[in-house]
Amino acid sequence: MRFSFTPCLSRRSGLRLLMIAGLAAVGLLMISMPAVAETTHVLALARTIDDVLNNIRNWIMGLLALLATVFLTIGGVRYVLANGDPGEVEKAKQSFKSAGFGYALAALAPLVVEILRGIVGA
Repeated sequence: MRFSFTPCLSRRSGLRLLMIAGLAAVGLLMISMPAVAETTHVLALARTIDDVLNNIRNWIMGLLALLATVFLTIGGVRYVLANGDPGEVEKAKQSFKSAGFGYALAALAPLVVEILRGIVGA
């Protein structure tokens, strides 16, 4: 009697595996980043409200661009793995649209900071 083991991954489980690997890579990157920042001892980074608002703008732009890149990557992977399936192609297109909205919001982040400056009076 012979037993053969052939791994069978569906598209969905393959996509989940790829997403988990991507999240693990992002997690590793996030863990390694504070090691560089620990070498400097800064008590106060922002001295004025203008510096605080600029920092907020930079954080917003960075987070939105990161999230948009994740959606762009997911859309690309879905499109490649769709193999002609119309439902998966539509999901990939929706991911591409979400990535576009994310990049547009990241580009509009300076406008949000200008509005905050007007409210605060800086």
